[in-house]
Amino acid sequence: MPEMEIEVDGNRTILLVEDNPDDEILTLRELARNNIINEVIVVRDGAEALDYLFGEGKYADRDTGLLPEIVLLDLRLPKIDGLEVLRRLRADKRTKLLPVVIFTSSDQERDIIEGYELGCNSYIRKPVDFAQFTEAVRRLGMFWLLLNTAPHGKREE
Repeated sequence: MPEMEIEVDGNRTILLVEDNPDDEILTLRELARNNIINEVIVVRDGAEALDYLFGEGKYADRDTGLLPEIVLLDLRLPKIDGLEVLRRLRADKRTKLLPVVIFTSSDQERDIIEGYELGCNSYIRKPVDFAQFTEAVRRLGMFWLLLNTAPHGKREE
């Protein structure tokens, strides 16, 4: 059986908010290795994530009506932490329904609770073990990009 390439609409992107270069490389490699061919936009801190999503700063020319298919959000970020990014996304009608998966090394109960209270769609702890990390990314991609149904199309402002 031939391998299938997975792409949810040619214009749909994945926003990876990750400040750890090793985790970024592993995540990108595993998405590609599992034939998830959507474009991945990588931002390395919370302020850049908000700028990208709301079309500010160096992203001022970006069409903010076209949101990513999913945001993979680390919690421990420079400038603005992941929970504050999530808080701001849920407070804005343009990004209120945007699927956000917290993908972090934190297993602190307070982070998990606050993430869900703020409206994350899923909380996945990054495994320390390489094989488990790659499997987590594979499953994450398969579920959120192949099985899950999310709002599509241009979002109204």
